[in-house]
Amino acid sequence: MNAVRQRNLRTVTVWCWLAASLLALGGCATGHSDATGASVDRVTASDEPESRKRARIRMELAVGYFEQGKTDIALDELKQVIVNDPNFPDAYSLRGLIYMRLNDMRQAEESFRRAVALNSKDSNAQHNYGWLLCQQGRYDEANRAFDTAMTNNPLYTDRAKTLMTQGLCQARAGRKADAERSLARSYELDAGNPVTGFNLANLLYQRGEFPRAQFYIRRLNNTELANAETLWLGIKVEQRLNDRVAMLQLADQLRRRFPQSREIGLYERGAFNE
Repeated sequence: MNAVRQRNLRTVTVWCWLAASLLALGGCATGHSDATGASVDRVTASDEPESRKRARIRMELAVGYFEQGKTDIALDELKQVIVNDPNFPDAYSLRGLIYMRLNDMRQAEESFRRAVALNSKDSNAQHNYGWLLCQQGRYDEANRAFDTAMTNNPLYTDRAKTLMTQGLCQARAGRKADAERSLARSYELDAGNPVTGFNLANLLYQRGEFPRAQFYIRRLNNTELANAETLWLGIKVEQRLNDRVAMLQLADQLRRRFPQSREIGLYERGAFNE
């Protein structure tokens, strides 16, 4: 797979999830305890200060503009959120995503650090911070952030996606054994994620573990999520295992569905090692 295209596939997938992770703006409304450990009633709308209500409305607008790609307007709304409630952690988490989109990594890091300082249980912010650190090549720090995202909040439900992203980051760092473990754990939790399945199969192919790679890539190529990259990896795996029938079936699918792709050109040249 072309390195740039592979990186784009990974980045787009992660970005889609990062944006989606902010939709639950208030997090889980659960009971809590005061400093003495005594039980405290659940916080309801009537308990919420007016400043937080105003901030939350602005926050919803900011998320909408962010999803539409209107980053300047989203930032303007976030300024109003912070004026109304300077301790609203979700605002800083979204601001970090916006600055990542704008490639302003210094402001993005400052925003994520503020978000997790305000809410140490915010696993989404920890995840996003880890991805930012990975983009900067700060792999050890990124690994710690991903681990924190999965351990700090027992109610965190997106461990599969964090493990996937951690695995991609470890692969970037050249830590392929760690990457394989993370991706395998992610796959156990969410076998339907195509990015996890593809990257796990690709790592196994690179290590020469062709039967294991075949298991994962066949499952992916038997779904509607198959694309030129996944089909080409499947072809290479079947070629290594000398399964000519399976290889020709995948090649026919590649030729019919993606006749203009780079991968069909590689197949027709027999460039299995490029």
